Parts: sequence; C-alpha cells; structure tokens
Amino acid sequence: MNTNHAQNVKITNADPSALGLFGLAMVTLVASSQKLGITQDVSFVIPWAIFLGAFAQLFACINDSKRNNTFGTTAFGGYAFFWLGVAMSWMIKMSVFGETMAASIDPKQLGFAFLGYLIFTIYMTIGAMETHKVLFIIFFLINFLFLGLTLDSFNIMSGFSHKLAAYSELLISIFSFYGSAASVLNEHFGKEFLPVGKPFGIFK
Repeated sequence: MNTNHAQNVKITNADPSALGLFGLAMVTLVASSQKLGITQDVSFVIPWAIFLGAFAQLFACINDSKRNNTFGTTAFGGYAFFWLGVAMSWMIKMSVFGETMAASIDPKQLGFAFLGYLIFTIYMTIGAMETHKVLFIIFFLINFLFLGLTLDSFNIMSGFSHKLAAYSELLISIFSFYGSAASVLNEHFGKEFLPVGKPFGIFK
C-alpha cells in the first residue's frame, strides 16, 4: 500500500535590513566626502554607488519581498535604482558613453529626478514613523539631501543647497551605520543590544 505524505516546509529568510543599511551607509559616506570637498571628483564614488548603494540595497529589496515586507522592498528597491541612475549620470557626464552625450546634458533634468525622489522620500518617511525612530531619522535626513540636491540642480541658493545636501548625506551615513549595527547585533544577541526607539504609534 502506497501512502503519500504531504510535507509543508517553511523557509525563513534572514532580515536583510542590516546589509541594506550598510550599503546605504557606505555609499553616502564616500559620496559625502566629495560633496564636502574632502575628496575630489566622482570616479572612485561610482563603484561604491553601483555595488553598495545599488546592489546591496537591491539584495535587501529582493529578500524583503520574500518576507512580504512591502515597505522594506519599496524603500531598498527605490534607493537601489536611484544609485544606479546616479552612477550612470556621472558616467555620462564623464564622457564614458561619448562626447556627444556628455555635451547634451541638462542638469535640470537631474533636478526633476531629485524632486521625484524627494516626493518618494516624504511618503516613505511617514511609513518609517511606524517602524522605529532610527529609521525615521534616516528618512528625515534623506528628505534634506534631496531638497539640497534639487535646489542645487536648479541653481537655487547653490552654496547653501550644496552644503545642505553634503551635511545631510554625512549624517545619513552615520545613522545608517548605527541602524545596520543595531539590526545585526540585536538579532544576533536576541535582545536590544543597541536601542532603535519605538514607533511613534500615530498611525497604528
């Protein structure tokens, strides 16, 4: 007699937030050094934009999707593709794809892209309020980064807007390193090793 037994196998995916936040921390640290004038040009920023800013966050996006985490999927995926777009924009400006393409760029088009990401970040910040306070701070600072980038691209208060973007990006890096450390160490030790703050509890 043949007996068929059905087995349900539950696959648990690790939380990818630590890696995603580390990728964000690394790329903003390197990129902010250029905006602050500590380093020059963006040639060596591009690899970090592609591999840490884009691929690390895209990995987190895909794995958050498997965990049915819509917020994490959208956040990491949205910013992953942002860094791919930025890296390609820099390469176009550096004539990697030819002098003709480099000569025809209009910085205001990048300004509209930054404006779109500012809108995206505003509503993602609302969502971050119900995650934890460290993540909220990161998104709050990203708003100022995109505000500065948008204004600078449209040549509005260029000196101020450039500094706003630069210092915001550096602070994003610092808080993202902390958020990444908290995500991995809290899970690793099974307790709140590094506090991240409770959700605001306004919308839930």
